[in-house]
Parts: sequence; C-alpha cells; structure tokens
Amino acid sequence: QVQLQESGPGLVKPSQTLSLTCTVSGGSITTNYYYWTWIRQPPGKGLEWMGAISYADNTYYSPSFKSRTSISRDTSKNQFTLQLSSVTPEDTAVYYCAARFGPNSDYVDKYDYWGQGTQVTVSA
Repeated sequence: QVQLQESGPGLVKPSQTLSLTCTVSGGSITTNYYYWTWIRQPPGKGLEWMGAISYADNTYYSPSFKSRTSISRDTSKNQFTLQLSSVTPEDTAVYYCAARFGPNSDYVDKYDYWGQGTQVTVSA
C-alpha cells in the first residue's frame, strides 16, 4: 500500500518560495505508470490540482500555477518536492501530495493515494 507524507514549513513570508517534500513509502516513485501530484485547498475553497511528476520524470503543471511552480524528485530518497515561488497570502492552504496509477490527470478525484495534508500559512 502506497503511503505519502508531506513535510515542510508551516509559515512562509510573502514573496518567498514555498518548498514542500512528499516522502513515499510502500512503493517506488519510479514504478511504471504512477503519477505523483500536488493538490491544495485554500480555506473555504475546493481542491486545486497544481501539477504532477511521472514515474519517468516528466512534469505537468496547471496553467494557473505554471509560472511559479516547479516539481522535482529525488529517487534516492523516494521523495518528490514542490516549489512555489513569489507566494502571497492567497497561497495559504492545506497542501496535499497524492498519487495515482494510470495517465496523468488534473481531476483530483482520480487520485487514489493521499497524504494527510500540511497547513501552510503565508504571512509576514
């Protein structure tokens, strides 16, 4: 059973870069056809798909975040990371990492495995 765990700072100052790491257990991030994604939920709003990285190290980004987002991986640690630059208070949200087997998808309900989420607040 694939398990995911987010980690990173809970508080980030405006204009800084948010960096989050997702540690995967129970499976390898290089296993064929798995896609590893970042999803967030701002307070009072729905889930937002931000982007994904594939088993083959291909990346996919939502147009809403593409200019500020980078997703990468460290296969030696079985981790993948999110970097979101130039953050503002509107980036305050619970951030989730998630995974699915199959084609990449920007539909959040297509993801089968989820971390518990980590709260990130952007404030001076």
